[in-house]
Amino acid sequence: MSMFGKLFGTTNKAGKGPSPQDAIHRLRETEEMLTKKQEFLEKKIDQELLIAKKHGTKNKRAALQALKRKKRYEKQLTQIDGTLSTIEFQREALENANTNTEVLKNMGFAAKAMKAAHENMDIDKVDDLMQDITEQQELAQEISDAISKPVGFGEDFDEEDLMAELEELEQEELDKNLLEIGEADNVPLPNVPSTSLPERPAAKKEEEDDMQELEAWASTM
Repeated sequence: MSMFGKLFGTTNKAGKGPSPQDAIHRLRETEEMLTKKQEFLEKKIDQELLIAKKHGTKNKRAALQALKRKKRYEKQLTQIDGTLSTIEFQREALENANTNTEVLKNMGFAAKAMKAAHENMDIDKVDDLMQDITEQQELAQEISDAISKPVGFGEDFDEEDLMAELEELEQEELDKNLLEIGEADNVPLPNVPSTSLPERPAAKKEEEDDMQELEAWASTM
C-alpha cells in the first residue's frame, strides 16, 4: 500500500469513504510516527554538532560536512513541525465534526421519541382532562371545607338572644355585689356599758376646784 493510502485509506467497493473515527485513528498514528521522527532528527542534530566541534579547524573538511548534515536534519525537522501542525488541525476538525454528528444523531433520536410519545395525544382531550382535574380539585376543596366547618348537631341558637341573656346575668351579679356592700355599711355598733364610770379621787377633784377658782379670780382683775 502506498504512503498516501496508508495515511488516508482507500474507499471500499461501494464507494463509501472512511468513517470519521477511522480517519481520526489514522491521523493519531501519523502524529505518533512524525513525533518519533522528530526525536530521531533532534538526536542526529546533536551528534553532528558534537562532530563539528570535535574536528573544528583541525579537520575543517570533516567539520563542514558535519554542519551540512546538521542543516539538512534541521530542515527536515522544520518540515515535520509544519506537517504536525496541519495534521493536528485536521484531527481536531474531524473530532469536532464527529462530536457534532453524534449530537445531531442523538437529538434526532430524541425528537423521534418525543413525536412517538405525542402521537396518540389530542390537545382537545388534554384540555378536557385538565378541566376535569380542576373541577375535581375544586369539589374536593368544597368537601374538605364542609367537613371542617363546625356544626351544632341540629341546634340553632340566636346570637342576639344569647347576648341578652349574658347581659342579664352580668346585671344580676352586679346587683348582688352592691347589696353585699350595703349590708357591710350597716354593721351594728357595740352596746354602751350599763355600769357607771368610777368616780375621780377626792384629791384630784379638790385640785380641779382650786384651778377653777383661780381662773375665776383672774378673770375679774
